[in-house]
Amino acid sequence: MRKTELIALAVCLFVLNLPTHIQAQAKWKLAWSDEFNYNGLPDTSKWSYDEGGNGWGNHELEYYTNARKENARVEKGNLIIETRREKWENMNYTSTRLVSRGKGDWKYGKIEVRAKLPKGRGTWPAIWMLASTKPYQWPDDGEIDIMEHVGYDHGIVHASTHCKKYYHIIGTQKTATIPVMDCSEKFHVYSLEWDAENIIIGVDGNNYFHITNEHSGYDAWPFDNPMHLILNIAVGGDWGGQKGVDESIYPVNMQVDYVRVYQH
Repeated sequence: MRKTELIALAVCLFVLNLPTHIQAQAKWKLAWSDEFNYNGLPDTSKWSYDEGGNGWGNHELEYYTNARKENARVEKGNLIIETRREKWENMNYTSTRLVSRGKGDWKYGKIEVRAKLPKGRGTWPAIWMLASTKPYQWPDDGEIDIMEHVGYDHGIVHASTHCKKYYHIIGTQKTATIPVMDCSEKFHVYSLEWDAENIIIGVDGNNYFHITNEHSGYDAWPFDNPMHLILNIAVGGDWGGQKGVDESIYPVNMQVDYVRVYQH
């Protein structure tokens, strides 16, 4: 056996004898990130805005603005997504829906978002993904919710997936929850691992949601589409507003320390 082959074998044996969690880390390579180590508006080479106040299919109460520092800015090493109670385009609240579409689209990978969530009845922050298909059809083309939190049920974090066969309107949604009682006081890492067979979602390395590809067709598994990230705070809506909106809490914000996307 040649020297180079011996070295390669030694490396393989070393990796195989590492603890499982270290082996798992070794297989990922950073492919895209925003560390938010700058000041001002979010980096336009990585992020765009979904703008509007049409309720977004959920009867939400906010207007998502475009490149407005009062609603989205980077300062002190964090992205700040801020929701404010103010009149804007016939709506009573403003917020931001920041998207990586066209600037960060991935098929499979590991995503980590370190964030601190807003607190209060009526808030509905989310870290999630939609397929980058054109045109996009919901829920057929797929949605992955890495983190959702509704303020009236503070400290309970949700993970879900949506597709034509499995989604909440027809009562077949696949979802799970985990308590993160200090989610508004401390930063936590919300993560997704996603490949052709599995979607696994966790908090701080604790995985609590796992679905597998049942190989029954696109209606059940559209998750081979490239997908992009969305960061936003909604106000009220069909879910977030089930117990009303506390108007006295605004402005509120979600702080994001980093967004990191890894691929094999």
